[in-house]
Amino acid sequence: MEVRSKKGRKWLKVTGIFLLLVLVAAGVYGFMVYHSLKDAVVTMHQPVKRTVPEKRTQPVALEKKEPFSVLMLGVDERKGDKGRSDTIIVLAVNPNNNSVKMLSIPRDTRTEIVGKGTEDKINHAYAFGGVPMSMATVEEFLDIPIDYYMQINMEGFKDIVDAVGGVKVYNDFDFSQGNSHFPIGEINLNGEQALSFSRMRYEDPRGDFGRQLRQRQIIEGVIDEGMSLSSLTSFSSIFEAIGKNIKTNLTFDQMADIQKNYKDAGKTIQQMEIKETGTMINKIYYGLVSPEEKTRIQTELKKQLELQ
Repeated sequence: MEVRSKKGRKWLKVTGIFLLLVLVAAGVYGFMVYHSLKDAVVTMHQPVKRTVPEKRTQPVALEKKEPFSVLMLGVDERKGDKGRSDTIIVLAVNPNNNSVKMLSIPRDTRTEIVGKGTEDKINHAYAFGGVPMSMATVEEFLDIPIDYYMQINMEGFKDIVDAVGGVKVYNDFDFSQGNSHFPIGEINLNGEQALSFSRMRYEDPRGDFGRQLRQRQIIEGVIDEGMSLSSLTSFSSIFEAIGKNIKTNLTFDQMADIQKNYKDAGKTIQQMEIKETGTMINKIYYGLVSPEEKTRIQTELKKQLELQ
């Protein structure tokens, strides 16, 4: 149980660097860091064309501590390519029971792409219609409202790694990617190396699961390095990099409400998994979710969001 608890706290750090970003403003630099952060959040803010999720009658009242959901999209954006959301995570935050349910949706999951009129891999929703179509598709798949989103540009994440002076990770699988070789053991990575480290999956027998583990290590490394920095110049560089590579429909005031009213929700982090059956359809691999499994996931999330 203790090991599971430690893993939960690590995941809180990973998700918290984006969702509870405003916590940094309470640090030692106070007023100056606060305003540097606020400028970054203004750059990050990118609303979507939907005032209220289709499955809600009115917006979430954060000041009243109502449960809410966030869709996190890790997007591999490259020059001349809109990209696909290769990392899809849904967070259901409930301050009343002080817990967060975290569901990772495999990118090959076959489902209806809302607004496209077809069934396809769920990560294709972003390629077809960006954040709005991704939110609508995940909302329909899970039958819950998606209140907010966080889009992370994985290509630009190297800027954030460099801003904190690089990261230290433990690599459990020897491989080469691009111009870099990654031996087994503890290694130090700069931004370019971290990007290559997090992208490899074809040589790893764990496939996409192994890639997700490496991505998580990079994010954890960024957090650990960022929290140890002591100069305002370093914080400014980090905020600038974050502002360039993260987009969200959350405003600064909403983040402040989350920090004030929801910070204890991370005391219990519960990871949820979707059981899928891999199959080939027209020579394309998909992950199929049974009706029973989909109902199980939907019911658990609805309960967490106090929708039933």
